[in-house]
Amino acid sequence: MIVLGRIVAPFGVHGWVKIHPFGDEPEAWFRMSQWWLAVDPDALDWQPFALQEASLHGKGLVAKFVGVDGRDAAEAIDGCFIGAPRLALPENAADEYYWADLVGLDVVNQEGERLGKVTSLLSSGAHDVICVRDGERERLLPFVARVVKSVDVRGGMLRVDWGADW
Repeated sequence: MIVLGRIVAPFGVHGWVKIHPFGDEPEAWFRMSQWWLAVDPDALDWQPFALQEASLHGKGLVAKFVGVDGRDAAEAIDGCFIGAPRLALPENAADEYYWADLVGLDVVNQEGERLGKVTSLLSSGAHDVICVRDGERERLLPFVARVVKSVDVRGGMLRVDWGADW
């Protein structure tokens, strides 16, 4: 399963929920007839929910699932992660990546020094941030073209313009 976002609150009284998407262009999700929900994104108990309606709302989106009627039902799924099987997701455009594809990549700088592995990503107001960990040391690098020089998902490497001493 690829984790796409998280339900952050009920929205209104008719069963709608507010969603914080992880990554850009969540409107691509609208083409999927069902989304999968789980309390723990690492668990195997993802449950499919038929999508009734969804729309962009501010910096996130709101959605209504079939059978989730009323605020109490929306509160019952509050905090759940939203995901989808890889095959259900739209193909990426060139130079676009699902966060799940980046986690675990080795990060190497222009000088060939290994900085660690991508452990997670964060969404900030300006751009996404990759968390790179090497033992006890963690670096937060902006995921922008000025810093990220190449991404080789198949080869398991992300090359960055970032000094080892930063």
